[in-house]
Amino acid sequence: MRADQEREYTEYVAGRLPRLHRTAYMLCGDAHRADDIVQATLTALYVNWKRVAAADNVDAYVQSILVRRYLDERRLRWSRVRLGGVPAHAVSTAAAEHGIVERDALVTALRALPKGQRAVIVLRYFDDLSVEATAEVLGCSAGNVKSQCSRGLAALRDALNPAHVGTTQGSRDGS
Repeated sequence: MRADQEREYTEYVAGRLPRLHRTAYMLCGDAHRADDIVQATLTALYVNWKRVAAADNVDAYVQSILVRRYLDERRLRWSRVRLGGVPAHAVSTAAAEHGIVERDALVTALRALPKGQRAVIVLRYFDDLSVEATAEVLGCSAGNVKSQCSRGLAALRDALNPAHVGTTQGSRDGS
């Protein structure tokens, strides 16, 4: 890579790294795996920087790489192995005092979503992408994004508000 291209790459990555890490974390729910996903994304980005830099929407291109790396990682058996002695859902009392319970509940609920719904929710609501931009990143139709988003939000609502589950099911049963 030429020096000017390497400088452009470095500037781009420096400006986007926190957002990329946040997106990866919201997708996988694990800071260490998020680091791995971001590293794989940045490696692919570096190798293809000349092509990426020529793209109309570099951010969408990079987000596509990130989501594909996440989805590829989820297909591997080792991705289901959790290291460490603390269960993912455990929250300390001190953490509860600092308002982390809500974040932990959201991450746990996101983790329970199917990978497609999770990707759509993260891109739409945490990365603030439009339906069209999300469809472009995921390589699917806008209608697919809308339906995955609707299902994902309903599942999150049910997971985060157990009282909502009873009222929703009661209205479906005609009660």
